[in-house]
Amino acid sequence: MEAYGKILLIAMPAFLLLVLFEKWYGWYKGNDTVRGMDMISSLSSGITNVTKDVLGLSLTILTYEWLESKIAIYNIQSTFWTYAIAFIVIDFAGYWVHRFDHKINIFWNSHIVHHSSEEFNLACALRQSISVFIRIFTFLLIPAALLGVPAEVIAIVAPIQLFAQFWYHTRHIKKMGFLEHIIVTPSHHRVHHAINPEYIDKNLSQIFIMWDKLFGTFQEELPDKPPVYGITRPVSTWNPIKINFQHLWLLVKDAWRTKSLKNKLRIWFMPTGWRPDDVAEKYPLYKIEDVYHFEKYNPESSPLLYAWSWIQVGVLLILISWLFGNLASIGSPAMFVYGAFVFIYVYAFTELMNKNKYALAWEFIKSAAGIGIIWYYNDWFGAGKQLSWIDAALIAYFIISFLVTGWFALVDFRKNTVTVVEAVAMQNA
Repeated sequence: MEAYGKILLIAMPAFLLLVLFEKWYGWYKGNDTVRGMDMISSLSSGITNVTKDVLGLSLTILTYEWLESKIAIYNIQSTFWTYAIAFIVIDFAGYWVHRFDHKINIFWNSHIVHHSSEEFNLACALRQSISVFIRIFTFLLIPAALLGVPAEVIAIVAPIQLFAQFWYHTRHIKKMGFLEHIIVTPSHHRVHHAINPEYIDKNLSQIFIMWDKLFGTFQEELPDKPPVYGITRPVSTWNPIKINFQHLWLLVKDAWRTKSLKNKLRIWFMPTGWRPDDVAEKYPLYKIEDVYHFEKYNPESSPLLYAWSWIQVGVLLILISWLFGNLASIGSPAMFVYGAFVFIYVYAFTELMNKNKYALAWEFIKSAAGIGIIWYYNDWFGAGKQLSWIDAALIAYFIISFLVTGWFALVDFRKNTVTVVEAVAMQNA
């Protein structure tokens, strides 16, 4: 956990700079593919994901280390070829995990957040799951275990393979010549993120496109079918925590509501999106039918709310940088308290972005929790030992944050509502 935290201290600023560069580049070229609030939602999703991963909040039923110790035919040394084999095997496993995520109801819940943005850009690459608590696909690494690839090699290669999937989430790079036949390119992945009927569940490979071509899931980007992004049942929220559990909550409700015992059991393992007939008829859901004509989620927000949301993200990035850089000294259980606070923080400010009527209540919980942590530990997780002023600054921030949220909820949102009503009235006059 500590080593991964140190890696993220380098990776996070790099990813953020690339996301901001793409925003600038799109503006400069007159083709901005990054909506502000959508980008902030994506960044907040990435923050929750890396926090969960660094804290190790998931259980692996079958560990690779145990598997390798039991079935290895060879015991190979860590050479260049060992790492190459590990990379290919991990990519092969990644294709099948990805395919299961798209094809089976219960597994779709762990992947829905990645497809939830109605844009396609580098920021949406950061939308990663927090809903996976039990990892069950280690058996897909059996080829590496049989060859005796050491567990430490897998531990190094896996994050590299994951980070290598970042760059192709962009609309600014067109087709890439001969590379289109070898690796996953932006063109391939635009198809994957599209909800056009021709594109759904296609191009599931992560690094090498050959898996799609071998297993029949390849689809080229068509010039007369521009990709439209998102999911066919829109999430309609900026809150990444809600998005992570939205599909699971639907499955729970549908399993409860259906009268058929058989359907209560099989709904979890049916194809993605399947619902029992009796439930679908009584509780219909909105689904995008015409992908070229639908309204993207984009609630009205003032420039002040947009600026305040960026301030919230900035403060949060500083706070999690302290967590990742000081895991050992923070220790357990304090680091889990810290992680819980990060989740409350994200929930609170993204609900404000949604203009949810309970945003002020969530902000009160966040601010009270922050001040309570400083009171209980008599410090912000050891930060006061290096910066004597930090505790007072954080208390002031939490108070100001609550007051600013109150102003948005009680003044700004109502003012904007009146303005919109007046505009509609003028149009109808």
